[in-house]
Amino acid sequence: MTYTLKGALIAVAFATSAPLFAQGTPINAEAFDALIARGPVADAATIASSTWATKIKQTGTLRLGATQTSNLFSLLNEKDSKQRGFDAGLSQLLTRYILGDATKYQFTQINSSTREQVLVNGQVDMVVATYSITPARAERISFAGPYYTSQAGVLIKSTTKTIQSHEDLGGKRTATQAGSTGPAILAQFAPKAVVQEFQTHQEALDALRQGRVEAYVTDYTLLLNVLSLGTGDAQLAGAPFGAQDLYGIGLPKGSDGVAFVNAFLKRIVADGTWARLWTVSIGQRTGSTRVPTPPALP
Repeated sequence: MTYTLKGALIAVAFATSAPLFAQGTPINAEAFDALIARGPVADAATIASSTWATKIKQTGTLRLGATQTSNLFSLLNEKDSKQRGFDAGLSQLLTRYILGDATKYQFTQINSSTREQVLVNGQVDMVVATYSITPARAERISFAGPYYTSQAGVLIKSTTKTIQSHEDLGGKRTATQAGSTGPAILAQFAPKAVVQEFQTHQEALDALRQGRVEAYVTDYTLLLNVLSLGTGDAQLAGAPFGAQDLYGIGLPKGSDGVAFVNAFLKRIVADGTWARLWTVSIGQRTGSTRVPTPPALP
């Protein structure tokens, strides 16, 4: 079966050349930018309470590890060179909260295999990239949050009839991302799948389009990025599955930035900014009118 959202079939068109997917419903850039511009700004005492925030304030730049190819979460607009989406919005709001200007961040491109290393090496101050909180990762870095929750999903071509859900992946060539939670999820819920790991989301999508794999299992929210891009030749097989996947903001191990960022997250949840950011970044673009409840913060 296929998974439906708000009663509508969710599907996506495969393009014949790179980029794999054409731009679908665009984000309302004016509304997004206005929301960021109205974000709160921390007072001097709040900044001074955190060594992590104080250092960023003193240098005048927040060093951010993130992506720019995630349609709903962080996508670069090549026309105005701005990144927009849910994760991008959180990063910019936090930059504004600390520095009073949402543009004062230095961007470093990361992927699922390099997220911990850029923090361990001190290359960035934080990572915001649909970053699942796991015990293994928490041994090397610290997490603020969670700020979002998801599960796993299965993407297939619309012509595929033999895969109805993750329970049908036994013996099927199945893509997932190296360094993500995908391999462990497949080991638990589809142990007989023939797993092929790819370094990036796009490489996995290309493998599915080209028929080198029969399914792609990854975070359901990443698949929502795909689903928001159009209609056509692929769809989700079955409903989301597995344990709740909590997204966190990656920080250097032991950083007092954890408490600072959690206080910031609580503030934007309480004042409605979180809900408005979700609506403009995700809800309006996937036909979802019901704002999810943010996960509980410590």
